[in-house]
Amino acid sequence: MKTGLVLEGGALRTIYSTGVMDAMLSKDLMVDYVIGVSAGIAYGVSYVSKQPQRNLEILTRFVNDRRYMGLKNLVDKHNRSYFGLEFSYETIPNELVPFDYDTFAAFPGNVEAVVTNLDTGKAEYMEVPRRDEKFLLLQATCALPLMFPIYHLDGKPYLDGGASDAIPFRRAFDQGCDRAIVILTKPRNFVRKAEKLQPLIERKYRQYPNFCQTMRERAEKYNADKEELFELERQGKVLIFAPDSLHGVGRIEHNVEKLRLLWGEGYQHGVERMEELESFLGR
Repeated sequence: MKTGLVLEGGALRTIYSTGVMDAMLSKDLMVDYVIGVSAGIAYGVSYVSKQPQRNLEILTRFVNDRRYMGLKNLVDKHNRSYFGLEFSYETIPNELVPFDYDTFAAFPGNVEAVVTNLDTGKAEYMEVPRRDEKFLLLQATCALPLMFPIYHLDGKPYLDGGASDAIPFRRAFDQGCDRAIVILTKPRNFVRKAEKLQPLIERKYRQYPNFCQTMRERAEKYNADKEELFELERQGKVLIFAPDSLHGVGRIEHNVEKLRLLWGEGYQHGVERMEELESFLGR
């Protein structure tokens, strides 16, 4: 039996997911395949590298550091993102909170990130390089429209994978998984609404009509995917984790205590459901 781990994005709200994964690491519960979107996989690689609480340390240390995120980064012509890209994806993992590249490289399964091709408007699934000291693919999957520059990978333009496949559970099954643990970053009853900034997106990305169409359809697709996911849960094929409360945590959050609370809820959920997790993983 092959088990996948599917990680929704959600910017800093993804700290909930790291709580669940840290609980799994406390019992050395590893899956066979990992796929994630945006911050889901950007944080998820620390699960693969078996570094519990690494993401919690990063956020609590740097969330109020202007090098990590802030408007100055967005207007910097060499950065063009709300997040300090070089600081976040190079300085932190290579110097300040070192990433364990060796353990990550030794993971026997596949680790994939979702990106959205602007030309086609469709999701593409790419293997996360085992050694990339710039984490370029992780930057691309996190590239929120309007808040990040466009990334060109093999000459093609990409942005955030959440635009086209926010919860990539189908990909896990397509890759041979028999079952999947899915970690959401919003409560189960969350219903996505139409994008408020759609008019601005239409203007900004007018040369990419397929991407604009994907953004117009995003909410409807997300809500339909959730219903399909819940049906798979009823069939026993997926195990879903979702926060009961976001504790007031926004996508861009500066309150460290709120972030700790949301991480703690994820960790508590993981601990409380540990027997269920172990059984699901065939322990």
